[in-house]
Amino acid sequence: MFVSMKNLRAAGLAVVILSSAAVAQAQQVQPDPQMQAVLDALKGLDAKPLHTLSVSDARTQASSADAARTVQRDKKISPYPESKVATKDIAIPNAAGALPARVYVPEGKVPFPVVLYFHGGGWVVADINTYDATPRALALGAKAIVVSADYHHAPESKFPAQHDDAWAAYIWIVENIHTLNGDASRIAVAGESAGANLAANVALMAKEKKTTMPVHQLLVYPIAGNDMNTPSYQENANAAPLGKADMEWFVSNVFKSKDQTSDPRINLVGRIDLKGLPGATVITAQVDPLRSEGQSYAEKMKAAGVAVNLINVDGVTHEFFGMAKVLDKAKAAVDAANADLTKAFAKK
Repeated sequence: MFVSMKNLRAAGLAVVILSSAAVAQAQQVQPDPQMQAVLDALKGLDAKPLHTLSVSDARTQASSADAARTVQRDKKISPYPESKVATKDIAIPNAAGALPARVYVPEGKVPFPVVLYFHGGGWVVADINTYDATPRALALGAKAIVVSADYHHAPESKFPAQHDDAWAAYIWIVENIHTLNGDASRIAVAGESAGANLAANVALMAKEKKTTMPVHQLLVYPIAGNDMNTPSYQENANAAPLGKADMEWFVSNVFKSKDQTSDPRINLVGRIDLKGLPGATVITAQVDPLRSEGQSYAEKMKAAGVAVNLINVDGVTHEFFGMAKVLDKAKAAVDAANADLTKAFAKK
């Protein structure tokens, strides 16, 4: 029997009408137990949502990487073999000021293939120290030199300073990696989140300028659009460690105006010049506002004839990829990324 809302109200029963966004949030998938353990550790380190903090406080509070290390320590998980990768800090010359970079070198025969890696953090927080786990894992698994290059941060340096820095780092790598026993004919670009956006733009710029092309792109939950009403934004508006309000906070700090997010360097899903890009591995996380745009960019590249391996990982959140020591799903994703990199390097 059909009962109207009017009759329900008349009977004294509360009626709640949920918006589609509210329904999506109510249906947000919960992280799996291993991921939840890291989120619990992050809460235990008193980390607060980024959008509630000043930039200086956001930069100094505990990170997701700190939480993962806490779980690793508590579970007495060995740092080997990743810790055997040798590191060397260098400075990459740049017109806007030298860029700090860390070179990760595996054991093996030189010259090594190369991965130029850009860290995440919304172009505002984090640095090459925060994002240490991924370059180590890539160096070890792909048997490649990984150069983790930093860039100028907002709000001190507004968009597109970060993209200019990324391109400068790539040109330097192409011209100088031989001095570090790297093979300039086998360079891949990689990044996480904001860093994945930079990696994608390096490949696009190399194509546009008809210069040395990367042999592969590894794009882990990339910022690839400016629509904050996608299905994944609605589902994960209040997700940790990254929610919709946190992304709005990044936008307010990075751009002079929100209108700048329509720039094709940010709105990758709106581009029509993707034909001819190198193959890509695109990895997204289920509990992440950026999932939809990452998947959309992967599909746009596929439609343009680019070979793409799109991997969506269920039950994990933004930042999961660098947690392979404590998350089985992260280890599987890293292994898949390394397999794709190894295959791309072998073709040259």
